[in-house]
Amino acid sequence: MPNRQAEFANVAPQTAANNGLVNCAVCHQLASIEVRHCKRCGSALSSRIKNSIQISLSLLITSVLLYIPANIYPIMRTELLGDETKSTIIGGVILFLKHESYFIAAVIFIASVIVPMAKMFAIGWLCYSALSTKKIQYYELTKLYRLTEFIGKWSMVDVFVVAILVALIQLGGLMSIHIGFAATAFAGVVILTMISAHQFDTRILWDKVESE
Repeated sequence: MPNRQAEFANVAPQTAANNGLVNCAVCHQLASIEVRHCKRCGSALSSRIKNSIQISLSLLITSVLLYIPANIYPIMRTELLGDETKSTIIGGVILFLKHESYFIAAVIFIASVIVPMAKMFAIGWLCYSALSTKKIQYYELTKLYRLTEFIGKWSMVDVFVVAILVALIQLGGLMSIHIGFAATAFAGVVILTMISAHQFDTRILWDKVESE
């Protein structure tokens, strides 16, 4: 078994680009590298996303800057019998904890704090690894990228909750809920990180494997 592993380790990695093929980013149809448009869906074909790392980093930095006001400013304003209460993301988590709604507090904290921060760190690490001259663990990084794409959309849970409350609870002077600036900023964070992850071309990692 060790001999077979050593044998495979010495074999040059085989990629689509090595064999004159390109993968459609939309429908994943393989086509010749000389073809400009996918025959299945008509999308433009490219062996690599141009300026992939630069685009991902610029979107990531913008999302980090938006994440600051998303946590500082109120995500919603509640008016109850003339009294106005402003709630931030963390303030909402603390409020649910005080009312012993631990499950809801945990969902909001994970979706609004842990997941966005973990996703921003993961995208930053992927970009750093793609630019680094050191040997990389490409299998692990590819799995990290797929995990990042999968969990990223769940960060919108907090925004959806606020949107539903604003739509349902409008009782005039008795009670009403209004959306805050933080909700818009947080939605921007989620959308930008999703686009940033989508623009990152994992094939760059495999290009580094070939050059090692």
